[in-house]
Amino acid sequence: MSFNSILWCHPKLILLTVLLLFGSSLCTSASEGELVGTTVSGGNFFTVSSFSYPETTIKPFDLRYIRVDIPPSFSAVSIALNSDVDLDLSRVDRIPKSSLPIICFRDGSPPLPDALNTTLKDSVVSGINDLDVEQCFPMQKNITMRLTNEQINRGSSYSFIANISVEACTNSMMKGVFCNSTVYPLSCTSSNVFKYYDLDATEVKKPMMENALTCKNNFETSCVQEGVPQFYSLDITNMAEELTITAANVKFNSTSSNSTSSADDFKLMCYARHGAIPSETSHDYSSDLSKSPLVIRAPQIGRLYISILPVNLAKTLDGTQDGNAKVCYSMETQVVQCPLGKAGPNCTMDSYTLQTVLSRIPMPFESYYLPVGEVEMAESANFPLEPLSNNTMNQGETDNIWTYFILDIPRGAAGRNIHVRLSSDVKINYEFYARFGGLPSLESWDYYYANKTRKSDESAFFMLYSSKDDNVDFYIIYAREGTWGFGLRHLNASGNSLKAQTAMSISLEGCPKHCSSHGDCRYSFDASGLTSYSFCSCDRNHGGFDCSVEIVSHKGHIVQSIFLIASNAAAMLPAYWALRQKAYAEWILFTSSGISSAIYHACDVGTWCPLTYNVLQFMDFWLSFMAVVSTFVYLASINETHKRAIHTAVAIFTALMAATKATRSSNIVLVFVLGAIGLLIGWLIEVSSKYRSLSFSFRFSPSFPQSLLTIKDWLYKLVMSLWRRFHWGFALAGFIALAMAATSWVLETSSTYWIWHSFWHVTIYTSSFFFLCSKASNVDAEEDQLPTTENYALTRQDSFSRSES
Repeated sequence: MSFNSILWCHPKLILLTVLLLFGSSLCTSASEGELVGTTVSGGNFFTVSSFSYPETTIKPFDLRYIRVDIPPSFSAVSIALNSDVDLDLSRVDRIPKSSLPIICFRDGSPPLPDALNTTLKDSVVSGINDLDVEQCFPMQKNITMRLTNEQINRGSSYSFIANISVEACTNSMMKGVFCNSTVYPLSCTSSNVFKYYDLDATEVKKPMMENALTCKNNFETSCVQEGVPQFYSLDITNMAEELTITAANVKFNSTSSNSTSSADDFKLMCYARHGAIPSETSHDYSSDLSKSPLVIRAPQIGRLYISILPVNLAKTLDGTQDGNAKVCYSMETQVVQCPLGKAGPNCTMDSYTLQTVLSRIPMPFESYYLPVGEVEMAESANFPLEPLSNNTMNQGETDNIWTYFILDIPRGAAGRNIHVRLSSDVKINYEFYARFGGLPSLESWDYYYANKTRKSDESAFFMLYSSKDDNVDFYIIYAREGTWGFGLRHLNASGNSLKAQTAMSISLEGCPKHCSSHGDCRYSFDASGLTSYSFCSCDRNHGGFDCSVEIVSHKGHIVQSIFLIASNAAAMLPAYWALRQKAYAEWILFTSSGISSAIYHACDVGTWCPLTYNVLQFMDFWLSFMAVVSTFVYLASINETHKRAIHTAVAIFTALMAATKATRSSNIVLVFVLGAIGLLIGWLIEVSSKYRSLSFSFRFSPSFPQSLLTIKDWLYKLVMSLWRRFHWGFALAGFIALAMAATSWVLETSSTYWIWHSFWHVTIYTSSFFFLCSKASNVDAEEDQLPTTENYALTRQDSFSRSES
């Protein structure tokens, strides 16, 4: 399989999820792969890592993850995936989403198919060229993914194989679609600065010492032409208060003697983007540096790419173009970091680093967080908030006081959830804001909770379970690995609210609310074994990733159980007829099939399981297969010795089918084919045993008309034999019931399974009953009797003697 290059300059983590038919989901995960040093693409690229995911079969409710780790220095990633999914993409919008196989992506943590946007219109091609990293696409037979860094936007069973390759530019300073853009890393020096803040109107200004990182290019001055961007990269490693990008010594440089342009005639545009190369159409921040610096409040941790682009540079006095016009400038950035324990605007708010405390639960990454220094004294995961916010300098603004908390989600814990609880003896006077990689604010956050009406409703990854005046309980689902910043905004920070006792707990847990007490929390690892993820295995009545969605009510569950179990009573019809005809083998098969199916469905709906589920499922399918084949074999008039031989051979094949892939739809066709073969073999045995003594009595006449009459007479006898063999009214009823059973099988869905599968039980057993009744009991008496041996011999002798005379 060939690799298609995806040029993508962003240190991201992608996880793919494939949602299967019947509402089951599969998630794929690729490990980092092995480091190789192959140089490709004419020396511009080399392979950093490569991983081939082996052919894997995904069953309903089975999960697989593919994890792709992208290093900051990479240049391209290629993903090619093949599966046995066969969808008509022109009609994909007509397929219910509950039965549509899809593949999903999410940046930083496992995706939730039900929570992400599913794109149907843009997926009619095999190549996905524009990816929102929180998005789903219909699964296709062949999928290749090709992306450039400008396109990244943050914000039944199937088998598949996948090939993933990560490439980097040979020259570490080269980036871009074809590794043809130079990115200059900025070198930084640290220094301490003092700033004075008016903390209270009644007090004098107090100094605050901050740490400032001044970052510059190695070249003091850069000169660029219009339309030719200059790229820089800056690594932000810690929480920062502010990032400022300035351009100094901006000068216009032109070789044209008629040029009268100055710094006021053009723009020196600056574009900045976190994790990817910016452009005029895709960026996070922008500013005209010739007019004012670009100021970024609370920049996000990670690599920031900066682009400087002159605009309207080639204007001259007479309106002609000067292709040699350039602008020269010196660019500088300054990252201001607050002193230890301080954060927020002007570094006046309290900031606390939370320490990880491993939970006693023996599960990977189960832990809770406490402020550093309070771990030894803590008796639980709760810690009080009021003592941590007493030192905050509010500058007289009672409604803009913040307390910040910083914590780390360890590598490999992307499949865990952040659980936050707030409780108070009075009404809670805090608003909660969360942001990945930086400190949150009213303008910049990923998730937030203010009150019952103001919260992150638009995000399915924010799950609120309790929203009372004195108690708040919510989860951040599948939190990204790395540094998180939490901010508590104080409300009414005066009067009686200061006497409140508010406790907070932050923990890293597996399944939200322990699967809402309607399922079991399960843990698994990706292919590399380095990433652990959790998921809920819900009971039959509930669904959703946390088992909180009631699929079937208690009354509905009872009704469905009765239908699925009681409908197997239809097996009494063919069993009764077989017993009446003294066909004891068929009687045992139909009776056992009905009983095993009833017990299997009783276990399936959670009523009673006398044996393990797998054993009951095997017995149900195997005996059902045998019952169908025995119906065909019964229609042939052969002795018990031949029937036992056919039943033994069929039992071996059907047992293999039931033990390997019992639930696949193709088994229905295979069973009917086996039954037809068994009937044909029975008829051949019957014909050979009855007419072997007449094997040479049939002769074609040399006369063509006489031969036609002979063939016509033979066909007439065959038709009459078949007509006398069956009661065709019962046979017609059997075919009608069989057609109804096939229709119910096709109409089965996850929501209507109980009614249509119950109808399947009734119709398939009824069709067997009609087919058994269709066999004429007096068929042997009505068949043409063969002459006795003596008469046949005398006839031959008599004929022979007359021919000699």
